[in-house]
Amino acid sequence: MSDRPLDPTGKGALFDAPVASAPDRIAPGPRHEGRAALFSSPPRRPGTVVVECSACRVRTRVSLVDLGVRLASVSAFLPVRRHPHWLLCPNCSRRQWCRIGWTE
Repeated sequence: MSDRPLDPTGKGALFDAPVASAPDRIAPGPRHEGRAALFSSPPRRPGTVVVECSACRVRTRVSLVDLGVRLASVSAFLPVRRHPHWLLCPNCSRRQWCRIGWTE
């Protein structure tokens, strides 16, 4: 039997980290606190773009290869619209008008 007391509620598992815990997956860089944490976006990852769907309003980060496949399949482009690309949405999997954030 162990010398540790029995923990019937399981709170010890939540608050006691084991010695060999997994490394943090947070990327290095400046930390945003307070209001800046709410309204800031993560740093741009090379080789990706953000696709925003007009129907489901979800912003999804996709690779350039995935975007190329979506644009090469049945798609359209009307530059006068707020969401100018008609393509397969990566989130809802329907053909919708989407906006591509090239610099995000």
